[in-house]
Amino acid sequence: MMVEICELCGRSPIKTTEHHLIPKEYGGAEGPTTMLCSACHRQLHALFRNDELANFYHTLERIQEHPDMEKYIRWVKKQDPEKRITTRKSNRKKR
Repeated sequence: MMVEICELCGRSPIKTTEHHLIPKEYGGAEGPTTMLCSACHRQLHALFRNDELANFYHTLERIQEHPDMEKYIRWVKKQDPEKRITTRKSNRKKR
């Protein structure tokens, strides 16, 4: 874990973790990655299933363009990087 900038929300300084843009179970172990804060990383996996990430949401641009992520990113950008942010599974993923 490194302290840097989240490539999704842009908050800094913040601890980041590596996110595989194509999930490892879909062949993305050696593929492109991005560094995300834990709040964005959890939100991403709460909103999308791994098959959705592998088949369509495999770039930061596509993730950022999803209406629920756009709303989340606008909100989280205003949060203190030190604040612990809780995440709830999205209703669309619960189905």
